[in-house]
Amino acid sequence: MSPLKWFQQGLCPPGGEEAIIDIFERNTNSVANVFDITLQGGARRKGEVDSPEGNGTGFVWDNEGHVVTNFHVLASALRQLRPNQLQGEGSPKVAKLTLFNKQGYQQSYDAALVGADRSKDIVVLRLLNLQDALEPMQIGESGKVRIGQQVLAIGNPFGFDHTLTTGVVSGLGREIQSQAGAVIGGGIQTDAAINPGNSGGPLLDSQGRVIGVNTAIFTNTGTSAGVGFAIPIDIVRSVVPQLIQYGKVVRPALNIQLSTDQVAKALRVSSGALVQSVGPNSAAAKAGLLPTRRGLTGIVTGDVIIGINGRKVTKAADLAIALDDFKVGDNVTLKVRRGEEGSQGAQELSISLTLEEGSTN
Repeated sequence: MSPLKWFQQGLCPPGGEEAIIDIFERNTNSVANVFDITLQGGARRKGEVDSPEGNGTGFVWDNEGHVVTNFHVLASALRQLRPNQLQGEGSPKVAKLTLFNKQGYQQSYDAALVGADRSKDIVVLRLLNLQDALEPMQIGESGKVRIGQQVLAIGNPFGFDHTLTTGVVSGLGREIQSQAGAVIGGGIQTDAAINPGNSGGPLLDSQGRVIGVNTAIFTNTGTSAGVGFAIPIDIVRSVVPQLIQYGKVVRPALNIQLSTDQVAKALRVSSGALVQSVGPNSAAAKAGLLPTRRGLTGIVTGDVIIGINGRKVTKAADLAIALDDFKVGDNVTLKVRRGEEGSQGAQELSISLTLEEGSTN
């Protein structure tokens, strides 16, 4: 019987079950239960399955005691920090973690913040009272992931630690809305059960390599409905080393504020990214990019960005995702529509400028 036939009948091909068990046993000691120290996640009574707020998952990144998790898992603790502390200054203690040690016992650790990237929903922690050596997880490449391949998620759903769920990659290139309102492009969609408490945990391929960080479920009930999302590991790999080295991510930006798509539509902008404001003395201001403003007869819409370096921009999220492919100092050319859409006075312009450093969190 072909492997596809086995899976269609809800069975595991010969040897497949042992492979899954092996992947779990090789990696479970590198998966942490993460608790926000500013929240009291009370003990779960018999029959209760509610996940305590501020409870999630993390995984060991390297043998220096660094652990990766989601920003929103520790949102309460992070909200109480000053901007310099969000970059790890002073090593503020923000979490408690539990990991299995080599003897098979759960051990508790205090964890300090190393750096946080709100827009990509990623945080790096450092274990403070580390004694035993940790086993880092093997990092894969999300760019090689294909729809239909098998995946495994290890996490702590509803506080049940070291839970394994399996499934397949059911979609690629999804847009994930981060807790900060930013859009993370290239998201991995899976039908592996992802529930509250799984956030920040690893999504593994069939070789046991991390290909994503589980971060969201698409549901009206707050529990898994067969559609979960993970931040692609290629994005995480670009963020984590910067957080470890600098405590922040140096990210290119236009230093402009865009209107939401809803506001843009209300102003009769059907396509593109509407410029709401332009940072004073920014490269965008010097290049002549126009913001939305109030005129004598009402609101005058600003420039609408419809392309960047030949890449089409149909909404604000498209521009944010496109900027991830550049670095600070790169020269880009924006294609801009100026004037009321569809009017005789509307014109398309090309505006060139140099990308500047944007907000760090």
